Amino acid sequence: MSTNAESGASPAEHEPPAPAIEPTEAKHRRDERVPTRRATPPGVHGSKTGYTWIALIAAAIIGIIVLIFIIQNLEKATVDLLFWHFSLPIGITVLLSVIAGALVMGLVGGVRILQLRHAAKKP
Repeated sequence: MSTNAESGASPAEHEPPAPAIEPTEAKHRRDERVPTRRATPPGVHGSKTGYTWIALIAAAIIGIIVLIFIIQNLEKATVDLLFWHFSLPIGITVLLSVIAGALVMGLVGGVRILQLRHAAKKP
């Protein structure tokens, strides 16, 4: 009996040939290893529910920041508004002024939207 070294053949020459894999089998084996990703239909983007969820998270974060601001600014401030005189913590005074400004901005924006709708309906 002769060894591989004596006959000059490499060990790979004595192994049986690997079975041929059909191209379709190779494709299926490759697909099994790679996780498939569900395709999003064209023209489909985020939903209203998803955007609402993001807005709620952003509002919660802003609310936490405002709460921290109020807690850190508890010194009293005297507020004189026309004939009213009252004393509030600085943080709450600033918060109320921001809310008042947002309401004025919303009122002005609402009036402008109504003007544009009225102008768009004219023939």
